[in-house]
Amino acid sequence: MELIKLVGILIVIVGFALKLDSILIIFLAAVTTAFVGGLGVDGLLEALGTNFVANRSMAIFIMILVITGTLERNGLKEAAAELMKKVKSATAGKLVAAYGVLRGIFGAFNVGFGGVAGFVRPVLLPMAEGAVKNEGHEPNEDHMEDIKGMSSAKENVSWFFCQVLFVGGSGGILVQTTLASLGYDVELIDLAKVEIPIAIIAIVVASVVFILRDKKLCNKYYGAGSGTKKTTESKK
Repeated sequence: MELIKLVGILIVIVGFALKLDSILIIFLAAVTTAFVGGLGVDGLLEALGTNFVANRSMAIFIMILVITGTLERNGLKEAAAELMKKVKSATAGKLVAAYGVLRGIFGAFNVGFGGVAGFVRPVLLPMAEGAVKNEGHEPNEDHMEDIKGMSSAKENVSWFFCQVLFVGGSGGILVQTTLASLGYDVELIDLAKVEIPIAIIAIVVASVVFILRDKKLCNKYYGAGSGTKKTTESKK
């Protein structure tokens, strides 16, 4: 009968599978688990109160929302797009690398670009396709699919390693509270300092890998010496 206490997990799985409201699913799962586990109303409220006090720094997200909204309202995403367009001698690989650097810098200030759907697909990919055409080639479909994958990967790398650089961001707070539960009291600013070299290394390594890979793909799909302007039929 102990397995019945896992009914909350089942509710979450079924709820997300049916694409129901996520907040409602989590709430129902929490309440159901509390009652099945014998906590009751008082126990549930006590558990919620205790965890809120232990993780009260999470309330910083209110200030973060205001700051982030103000910055984006004043056109930071558009400014980033303009910077991307100024990349000299741009190739698709260089554009992906430049995007990753900008994504990391802005991510350190908790400024979102909209991710794959909001920025990569409508802004970065057309620019990458234009870079291929500027070299005198007709974009190869397989090449562009690879560029899509590299762009999405760069988005994940930059955001994953740079989000904790923002003091008060959800990533840093999660690490702080996890360490606190293990008996290690650390400040958010100290976590950010430790993460800076790691974030830089991750972005640089990923940028080099994607630039070299794009160069290899260009040689594959458009022929050796594809840096010179010439018209080449795309290979199917």
